[in-house]
Amino acid sequence: MLLNDVMRRLRFALSLDNTATINIFKLVDYSLEEEYLMNMMRNEEDEKFLPCRDKVLALFLDALIISKRGRKEGTIVTHLNPGERLSNNDILRKIKIAMNYQQDDMMKILRTAGFPVGKGELTALFRKSDHRSYRVCGDQLLRNFLQGMVKTNRPDIR
Repeated sequence: MLLNDVMRRLRFALSLDNTATINIFKLVDYSLEEEYLMNMMRNEEDEKFLPCRDKVLALFLDALIISKRGRKEGTIVTHLNPGERLSNNDILRKIKIAMNYQQDDMMKILRTAGFPVGKGELTALFRKSDHRSYRVCGDQLLRNFLQGMVKTNRPDIR
């Protein structure tokens, strides 16, 4: 799944306009220009389209955690190293933390999107990658989760 799609859907689900999004980035001391943000939100076919980098989405998700839960004393935001990728599992984990979702909340969101998942299946997504029960979060699950967030947070939009 394109990181631009994740950013678009998350912003839509949380009703974040450009100003709110830029202010969220400021929480992790990252200066994002509105033009760059708008170009990331464009369709892929648009000539001004810019791909969302893993670093930018990771910073946004970390800033969203701070925005929703507050800054934790003694912690600093760690940046992705060059070449390091953000997995769907990482994205889902950061959304879970930011929104303070419990397992039942996440299962309800996925059911709302018409993509029911069992507790064991969901738990496997949050295990360490070297655990024998670890499961990779696929694009379809992440896409449906974000769609479920839209339906849950913005019931007026169908």
